[in-house]
Amino acid sequence: MYESHWNLNAFPFDNRFDSEFYYPSESHQAALLKLMYSIETRRSAALLCGDSGMGKSMLIEAAIAELPESISPVLRVPYPAMPADQLVRYIARQAAPHEPGEASLDVGASIEAIERFLKHNLSDGYHALLVIEEAHLLESTGSLAAVRMLLNLASEQSASESAWSVCLVGNIPVVGHLARHTELEDRIAVRCVLERFNLDSTVAYIEHRLRAAGSNRPTLFNERALETIQLHAGGIPRRINRLCDMAMMIGYAQDLQQIDESVIELAQQELSARVAYAA
Repeated sequence: MYESHWNLNAFPFDNRFDSEFYYPSESHQAALLKLMYSIETRRSAALLCGDSGMGKSMLIEAAIAELPESISPVLRVPYPAMPADQLVRYIARQAAPHEPGEASLDVGASIEAIERFLKHNLSDGYHALLVIEEAHLLESTGSLAAVRMLLNLASEQSASESAWSVCLVGNIPVVGHLARHTELEDRIAVRCVLERFNLDSTVAYIEHRLRAAGSNRPTLFNERALETIQLHAGGIPRRINRLCDMAMMIGYAQDLQQIDESVIELAQQELSARVAYAA
């Protein structure tokens, strides 16, 4: 809607994953390298955590896009808030979709199906990746023990390597949950924590997204506007996206040529009103 007004060829602050819009902050790049190392060297497990809105899912997408062909298949659990038996069945359905009667597998049959999948996948020269998102929800359903069992299944298939890597992706509380499950925590090869942006990183992030959308105007947001964005968004990319997107809409509606702090304050008020109304 506002792209032509700001001379853009795309919306710069969409939250969907697009490699051109991925901003390689120091924290994100360090996490990406550690994740890639863990997966490519076929370690048992990795942890990626950070505040909600820090771009964990986008980082996982970036990692998956760079994986070699030997890392296959990639299995994903987007929302693991389910009892342990249902979680195991859910993973079994992904790992062995052609198993006879897979939809009605009990826990024992599901474990056997996963074992067969891991054995055959490994013998074919592949290493699977299991991504469990929202991993901080596993504690409430008692499913962290199931994750440890899944790691044990993978390690039993070979004396030299794990048959798959499990990547736990969650909010900061997952760190405390794992600390109460030391046998599982000890299996995690790398731990990656995404840090909030400081002001310089926020400015660089906004400029990167604007350039990726086709902007050649370095002063679309003035200095005070950028400082106000940092104040309200707290260095969290998703909040930065929402605030900048709303500000650009307001600027378009008011036929402005630059966004200052007053527009950011209006955008923040609008977003806060939406949250209050929804509540």
